Parts: sequence; C-alpha cells; structure tokens
Amino acid sequence: MSSPHGRRTFISSVASIAGLTAAGVSASQQPRGPAPAASGEFDTAWLDQMTGKHKQLYDLGGLELAIDPRPLRFARNFLDTFRDVYRLEHPDINTAVGISGPAFPMNASDRLWAKYKLGERSKIVDPMTKQPAVRNIFYEDGGEISVKAVQARGTIFWQCNVALGLVAQQLAAAFQMPVADVRADLVAGLNPGVRLMPSHVMALALAQERGFTYMKP
Repeated sequence: MSSPHGRRTFISSVASIAGLTAAGVSASQQPRGPAPAASGEFDTAWLDQMTGKHKQLYDLGGLELAIDPRPLRFARNFLDTFRDVYRLEHPDINTAVGISGPAFPMNASDRLWAKYKLGERSKIVDPMTKQPAVRNIFYEDGGEISVKAVQARGTIFWQCNVALGLVAQQLAAAFQMPVADVRADLVAGLNPGVRLMPSHVMALALAQERGFTYMKP
C-alpha cells in the first residue's frame, strides 16, 4: 500500500504539468501547409485525416478524474446534438480528447491500472466494488459516456509524451524500477487507438490550426 505522502507527491507532481496546458492555444493563424511528418513513435497524420466541417477538442490536461467521473459527457453531447439536429456523424464531424497530467489513467489499460495501482494512487474508486479501482473504469461501462463508446463514434484520444515521462518517473520511484522500463511499459499499455503526441500544448496548437474549436471541461 502506498503511503499518503506518496499519493500526494504523485498527484501534485503530475498536476504541475496542468498549469502549462490549461489555456487554449490561439487559432488566429491559419496553417501555411501540412505539418512536417512526425518521426519515431510520434504520428500526427491523424490530424490531417479529420476533415469534418465541425470539429471540437476537449482539453483534459489538468482534470482530476477522482473529482469529475464523467468528463466525456461533453464529447457525447456534441456528437449527439449534431446527429439529432443536422443529421451529421463521423466523419462529417470530428472530436478529439487531449490528455495530460493527472488525467493519464484514462488512457491506461486495465493491466497498467492493476500493476501500478493507479486507482489507489489517484484516489479513483470503482463504483462497482467501492474500492480503489484496479481497472480503467472510464474505458468501457456499457453506456454512451465511455472511452470505447466515443471512440466508436470517431473520437481520437491523445496522450502528452511530456506528462507520460513524468508519470514514468513517479512510478519508477514508487516501485523501484528503471524509468526507461516503466516508460516503455506505459507506452505499450496505452488503450487501443491512443495517439502519443510530443506534448499536449503542441497537440492543442496543431488541432486548432486545423479548425478544431477548444473546450476545457
């Protein structure tokens, strides 16, 4: 069992990134052309594949999942209302969810939740067991406000690599493991379809340059 001090250190350290990502990035400058192709493990090609007329991104950079257990309701509402009013669905409308800082567990597989005790460390309780979650309670719950449900409607989730590095450092220290090994494990354990982006602020800028409107739940 992790100590209360360890949990506070984990949460506060990861949350420190949120201050850098809380504000939206101006979309006043239009792109002059396609962005250079990303190299290595970064792939930004999905941004140019989001060609719908209506596009919105949801900045979950500093969100504390223990405080807001239904953060994807805004993406669901956007998708529902455009469907109901204008009869538009993906790919004619596009949604993206940007994750950084303490919201990292939303992008993590059940395996990572159990191995690194993400529920305990982030004080996230499983509504079924009433105990610290050892599974990703946001991924699939049988309803319409889950990662899997909105992914099925074309929503893209990204993960900030800068924040991922900090999470790896925190977990490596807590579990007495090499940072490089933990980071590689975290990357391998991201949910299906999650795009690893160089940084959250970079992803916010690139998305808005391509016409995404910005919302911070």
